[in-house]
Amino acid sequence: MKIGLMCGREYSFPQAFIDRVNQIGATDGITAELVSLGGTPMDKPSDYRVIVDRISHEVEYYRGAMKNAVLHGAYVINNPFWWTADDKFFNYALMDKLGCAIPKTVLIPQKAYPADIDLAPESLRNLKFPIDWDALLDYVGRPAILKPYSGGGWKHVYKVNDRRELLAAYEQTAPYCMTLQQFINFDQYVRCFTFGKTDITPVAYDVKERRYLVDHNYLSSEVGSRVVRDAQTINLALGYEMNTIEFAIQDGVPYAIDYLNPAPDFERDRITPFYFDMVVDKMSNLVVDRALNGHPSQCWPRWEEMLGIGPATGFTGAPGTTTAPQ
Repeated sequence: MKIGLMCGREYSFPQAFIDRVNQIGATDGITAELVSLGGTPMDKPSDYRVIVDRISHEVEYYRGAMKNAVLHGAYVINNPFWWTADDKFFNYALMDKLGCAIPKTVLIPQKAYPADIDLAPESLRNLKFPIDWDALLDYVGRPAILKPYSGGGWKHVYKVNDRRELLAAYEQTAPYCMTLQQFINFDQYVRCFTFGKTDITPVAYDVKERRYLVDHNYLSSEVGSRVVRDAQTINLALGYEMNTIEFAIQDGVPYAIDYLNPAPDFERDRITPFYFDMVVDKMSNLVVDRALNGHPSQCWPRWEEMLGIGPATGFTGAPGTTTAPQ
C-alpha cells in the first residue's frame, strides 16, 4: 500500500514525514512518497491508499484530482469536498450551536468585488443600504476585530474601536468578504495541534511574536480539559484529521477563535524542534492506521448528525408526501 503526500513550499516536514512512514510501515508493506500528477482520467483510481493533502487549496487542478481520488476510494486527509465548502463564519455559527464558546460574530457584505466578475446593479438588489454599522458594533461590542470570513495567516485583520475606525478599515478590505467579531481580551492563547479528530495537543502561543512556546504547565487542568473537549467537538463536526485550532482564553473561558486550518504550518523552525518531532510522529502513525483500518466515510463532517438533522438521523429535508383527494 502506498501513502502519498501533496505539499508546496515546505522544507522540513515532507522528507521527515516520508522517512518516518516508511520506517514504521515497513512491516505492513506500506510505503510513502510525494504524489506525482500529470493529467487525471476520470475513471482512473488513485495509486494511493491514503493521501495527505497540504496544497490543493492553492492549486485548483490538485483539488479536482483529490476529489476524484476520494470518488475512487482513496482516503484523503483532509476531505477536499468539505474543505472546498467550508468557511470561518459558518464554523462560528455551527460551533456556537454545538456549545463551544464563540465570540459574537457578524458576516458583512464586501466593500467591492473582483474585477473579473460581471456585476450589474441588479446583482446586488438583495443588499440593504446603508449598512447600520452602529447596530453591528452594538451586537459584537467595542473594540472589535474585522477579518476575512475565510483565509488565514493573520492577513487583513484589523482591530477597531469605533465606527470611524471600522469604516476606515472596511475601505481597505476589497474584494474580501469580512466578518466583524467580538474582541477577546485574552490572558492566555493556545494553538492546538490535532490529529485524527480526537488526538489534541494544546500549545502555548505568543501572538505578538507569532511563536510556539514549550510549556507543559501553561493551562490549568480545568481549562486544558475544556480546550481539548471543544477541539474534539470541532474536528468531529467538521471532519478534519489534520488541523490547528486556536483558543483565546479570557477569565478562564476558552473562546474558539480560528479552526479552519486544514493545512497547518508544520515547519520545524516555526513550531519548535520539540513539537516538530511530535507532529511527524503523530501524523505518520495516523496515516499508517488509516491505510490499514480507515474507510473514506470517516473523513466526512458529522455536523448534521450532531445537530440532529440529515440522513443519519432520519431527517432529509424532503417535503412530506400527501395523498390527493379521491
